Amino acid sequence: MHDFDFVKPASVADAVAALKQEGAQVLAGGQTLIPTMKQRLAAPSTLVSLTGIAELRGVCIGGAGLHIGALTPHSDVAREAAAHYPALAALAGGIGDPAVRNRGTIGGSLANNDPAACYPAAVLVSGATIITDRRRIAADDWFQGIFSTALDEGEIITSVVFPIPEKAAYVKFNQPASRFALTGVFVAKYGGTVRVAVTGASNNGVFRWTAAEKALSADFAATAVAGLTVDSGDMIGDLHGSPAYRANLVKVLTGRAVAAA
Repeated sequence: MHDFDFVKPASVADAVAALKQEGAQVLAGGQTLIPTMKQRLAAPSTLVSLTGIAELRGVCIGGAGLHIGALTPHSDVAREAAAHYPALAALAGGIGDPAVRNRGTIGGSLANNDPAACYPAAVLVSGATIITDRRRIAADDWFQGIFSTALDEGEIITSVVFPIPEKAAYVKFNQPASRFALTGVFVAKYGGTVRVAVTGASNNGVFRWTAAEKALSADFAATAVAGLTVDSGDMIGDLHGSPAYRANLVKVLTGRAVAAA
């Protein structure tokens, strides 16, 4: 690991100011950044830790839905969101292992946008709003491909607002070593509209399966997707599963998520 400076601001304004230094980088839970630094694949000159900013933590219900601070760890979301958005709480409770759930944060996950992470599916399926120190960004505009988002340099995620669905469920097929999603599907029903978000399957990262959304909006039943097919052309192929295998998982897990919802 390379040498670096470490600063721990007490406010978002101070963190934004610290990030103006050349080579500065945000540190949230550190579940991706620290291992990357240990492997010398990243070498920020300054780490700007957000862990001292109390306003970035917490879960509360508001007029627009469920508000979650960006620095809220997965374990807190699993516990505190359960009464309001059970499917989201269940997703958070199934991330990684206890160490990851107690250190990793929702904001860090969304900023990183790993193609196999769980939170991107929750944000996209919910039509959530990501709030930063500068603006509000709709979920459909946030994800811009693998490890790529709408976040600008020096911009900090402060919270995420989730509209609460009428029915919802998340089902994932775990990669057993990492507990990342080999494929994961989140289904959410808002009145007569259904959204379906898929993670872990595509080379382009999280995506909405629009054909399933149309079918399920007309008939919210697992059988509604039985006749659909998923194009495997953009699916990930690796030692854990072929593109065709992942494409089939998308369909199977969508049906299971609908049944669970």
